[in-house]
Amino acid sequence: MKSVGIQDVRKIALVEGEMPRPKQGEALLKMKMVGICGSDIKAFTGHGTKVPFPIVIGHEGLGEILEISPENTKGLAPGDLVAIDPYLYCGNCYPCTLERTNCCESLQCLGVHTDGCMSEYFSYPEHLLHKVPTGIPEELVPLAEPLTIALHALHRTCLKAGERIVIFGAGAIGMLSAMASLHYGADPIVVDVVPERLKFAKSLGVRHAFNSRIQNIAAEISAVTNGRMAEVVMEATGANTCIHDTIAMASYCGRIALTGWPDGETSIDTFSVTRKELQLYGSRNSKNEFTEALELIEQGKVNVRAILSEVVPFDQLPDAVERMAANPGKYIKIVGRV
Repeated sequence: MKSVGIQDVRKIALVEGEMPRPKQGEALLKMKMVGICGSDIKAFTGHGTKVPFPIVIGHEGLGEILEISPENTKGLAPGDLVAIDPYLYCGNCYPCTLERTNCCESLQCLGVHTDGCMSEYFSYPEHLLHKVPTGIPEELVPLAEPLTIALHALHRTCLKAGERIVIFGAGAIGMLSAMASLHYGADPIVVDVVPERLKFAKSLGVRHAFNSRIQNIAAEISAVTNGRMAEVVMEATGANTCIHDTIAMASYCGRIALTGWPDGETSIDTFSVTRKELQLYGSRNSKNEFTEALELIEQGKVNVRAILSEVVPFDQLPDAVERMAANPGKYIKIVGRV
């Protein structure tokens, strides 16, 4: 079978490999659709979390079950289409005993710490598979995983209807967070440096979108909120300057979700954290959000198709990764049809 593999920094190609053999508790999948994530781009360019080369990338996937134990606990059967939950956890460490499996002390993410699902066939634990509602077009299923990350941040901060949420970053996670916020009845304010993405955010119903490169964001948000600032702030870029700025954008008693992965440490204004009595939440990956994400997509309550830039054949995925790395402002999400 063929997979999309990165041999070293900026060296990506289709690679030949053996068919997977499912272990006990695993299902054999024929992959149907796979998405390219920002973490795949970082692996390709050598930025962010160091990955063990060579590695097969991909953690946003739709597969068709070819083989599975009839005794599986989810009632899945051959022929079922399933979304892949890409976070492998141990089930025994302290966070896992709290059912916060996304914080597992030995967590492994597909395509980052271990070979991913950007392959023609894939073997994976059956308990991490989610049956896809029949009404969802196949090419939209890989977008369920980034939507779960957006939902997790909103859940962490307990976003309520009527609240304002500042979202740093108009990439896939930021745009999905904005659309989910609108569904929750909140008022998202998107901040980015790419004019085209800010314009795009407004086309999706976001009332306020600001360019931090040319505008005074604190002044703009103060004007929008009548001086209160935002009850919730979400950081979805990983940029140190944006992480630092979340403190100033938050209202007194505000809540902040740190979702982006920075390259290094960030100094923050702890005086303001204490003075405002802010609540800072790390928001890592997702936990139990797949069912909601798939339902929101099926019901059209979050228009994930809006961020789908292209659908390409499987053999064009290496080229698509290279194009996304070379033109970060041009594409939001590319999906490959296997």
